[in-house]
Amino acid sequence: MNRLLSVRDALRARRTLPREVYVLGLIAFCVAVGFGVLVPVLPVFARSFGVGKLEVGAVISAFALMRLVSSPFCGRLITRFSERLVMAVGIFIVAISSGLAGLAHSYVQLLTLRGIGGIGSAMFTVSATTLLLTSVDASVRGRAAGFFQGGFLLGGMTGPAIGGVLSAISLTAPFFFYAATLAVAGTVGLVLLRVRSERATEPADQPVVPFREVLRDVRYQAACFTNFAQGWTSFGVRSSLVPLLIVEVLNRPPSWTGTAFAGAAVAQTLAVGPAGRFVDTVGRRPALIGGCTLAAVSIMAVAFSPNIWFLVGALALYGVAAAFLGTAPAATVGDAAGGRGGSAVAVFSMCSDVGAIIGPLVAGLLADQLSYPVAFGVGAALMLGAAGLGVRMPRRPAPDPTKEGVLARSAE
Repeated sequence: MNRLLSVRDALRARRTLPREVYVLGLIAFCVAVGFGVLVPVLPVFARSFGVGKLEVGAVISAFALMRLVSSPFCGRLITRFSERLVMAVGIFIVAISSGLAGLAHSYVQLLTLRGIGGIGSAMFTVSATTLLLTSVDASVRGRAAGFFQGGFLLGGMTGPAIGGVLSAISLTAPFFFYAATLAVAGTVGLVLLRVRSERATEPADQPVVPFREVLRDVRYQAACFTNFAQGWTSFGVRSSLVPLLIVEVLNRPPSWTGTAFAGAAVAQTLAVGPAGRFVDTVGRRPALIGGCTLAAVSIMAVAFSPNIWFLVGALALYGVAAAFLGTAPAATVGDAAGGRGGSAVAVFSMCSDVGAIIGPLVAGLLADQLSYPVAFGVGAALMLGAAGLGVRMPRRPAPDPTKEGVLARSAE
């Protein structure tokens, strides 16, 4: 009986999330609302300077490129100044650059300011993720990451709808709204977070896998390629071309982009809980294969949408797929790296940035020179390629190290 009580108490203790997780979830919501507000108007605003679809894609790629270039330096800043300060400064950099982007008088100014915003975004992402992972015990990192992702999803659901309304007022109004929400997020971080995080204790028997071994793991390879394909498809196809397709092919106003993206965000938010349970109970492999396949089919359907309602439905299906692709690859990386592989997690994250950099450029070029279906088809092909790599993963279900660790320690 005492053993059962100790197990129950241990499990209950591990379900408790520290305050930092809830604060970071609130900050994620504010950041995502602001970013979502820009989604309906950024490509259209860039297009207003008389540039082609390739240049429109470059505006989105510049943000991701500067994130990728500046990410390696963020760790040193965190060591010297603390996660809280680096995160807040990064958020304020994005806020100021976004506000100034709304005042841009040329395409070059817009491109430059979006690049500067990418530097701030890297500072926020790396510091917030570091703070999230070091503030919780390893056994509740999944819940903490899910709560953090939930903040982004709720913000992503709200932001495009607001952006659609603001775009009816002015193409520049969303930029100023984005700057305001980021200012709120940065202030929340400075006021409610500790000066420096307290690293959670790690189990002494937590395995650490050398990075060279992780690179040879087929699970890690599948997860990284999936993240690359997701970055390519989400930014290169969805964010870059869908707004233009709605305006130029379906002849709808930009506000419809906000409606369509909000519907996709709702679908993803509703699916993320069941997707997480599926990943943990059924396994990483079927979740990754199924998510990639659904993403490929749904994003290809968008290119052939006969009307706006078909497009909204196809994007909603893509949102369901994104819920699986936001959980299964990350969990797979944790399995392959043993739970504490910093280099493995960093490379995994950078794969998405690389896809987000190349994707908009190639997709825009293909749409300019060939057609929208060809541009969408490349993204779908990458997703199917990721599903193919997922087939090589082991068929066994993912282990549950949390319960195993608790039971093992209680039995000693």
